[in-house]
Amino acid sequence: MNIFIISIIVVALIFDYVNGFHDSANSISTVVSTRVLTPFQAVLWAAFFNFVAAFGFGTYVAKTIGSGMIDIHLVTPSIILAGLLGAIIWDLITWWFGLPTSSSHALIGGYAGSAIAAAGWKVIIVAGWTKTILFIVLAPIIGLVVGWLMMVVVINLFHRQSPANVDGHFRKLQLFSAAIYSLGHGTNDAQKTMGIIAGLLFIVPKYAPLVTGADQKIFIPMWLILLCHAAIALGTLSGGWRIVRTLGGRITKLKPVGGFCAETAGAITLFGASWLGVPVSTTHTITGAIVGVGMTKRFSSVRWIVAGRIVWAWILTIPVSALIGAVSFKIIAAFL
Repeated sequence: MNIFIISIIVVALIFDYVNGFHDSANSISTVVSTRVLTPFQAVLWAAFFNFVAAFGFGTYVAKTIGSGMIDIHLVTPSIILAGLLGAIIWDLITWWFGLPTSSSHALIGGYAGSAIAAAGWKVIIVAGWTKTILFIVLAPIIGLVVGWLMMVVVINLFHRQSPANVDGHFRKLQLFSAAIYSLGHGTNDAQKTMGIIAGLLFIVPKYAPLVTGADQKIFIPMWLILLCHAAIALGTLSGGWRIVRTLGGRITKLKPVGGFCAETAGAITLFGASWLGVPVSTTHTITGAIVGVGMTKRFSSVRWIVAGRIVWAWILTIPVSALIGAVSFKIIAAFL
């Protein structure tokens, strides 16, 4: 395997690591803010289940990213490299400011921007973008509604118990909800890097047999699944503490019962999206769920100014990462 291709794979795994680092807040912010686990315990717990998600949860999202959004026949290794750089740079910028933006949308934005810079708008597969764009809006709304409904149900089921008893029950249950949310995060997010690497190998005739199925379409081999899940798990272990503080306490104050409802609502949304093959934002999902839980107390318990900053960052993610991806491609093209 030549050095350029190996270098791009390494950059893809760096993105996967940064994704885990940036999005670790999604998996651990609620369980840390409710003090069910210490930060160190929480990242170990989340990283373990991010990795376990490699076994048995399908690769529908990876196939969407690999060949369902950009015309793979017009893609070159330089386009993929530039797209990855667009995603990594945007992730690091938003991490610095403590903004829980979507690594998924940064990746597809960077990839699209570099592809358009290289081959024009014809490279975009419109049908593949429809579900993704739709879920930019739907993911936080679904998370919010499911989180709100779960919290309402729990309040009605446990309203006769003392706060201490409720707290005791849900401190244990939150270990479960944090685990299934981390499974959902690993299932959806690690697949995006799998799709990028599989797409890279698929377009190089020499290496295409590594990721080509009997139907001559992209398939994701087990070695690639394990590699990407290991990278995202290591990133999660590093923890993006700036974003943990934003999600865990600045949007609304959470107790274990709220943390359980938010994480479970997020997990339900993520597993549904993964099953549909939609590269949904885990960040949008958990943020929506946290807001939904907060709204059951009173509307003013949600810090809407903080939520507004987050929404603006969401809106900017795809266009800004696309711009960075396009500029990165032009720079790479000038030297290669």
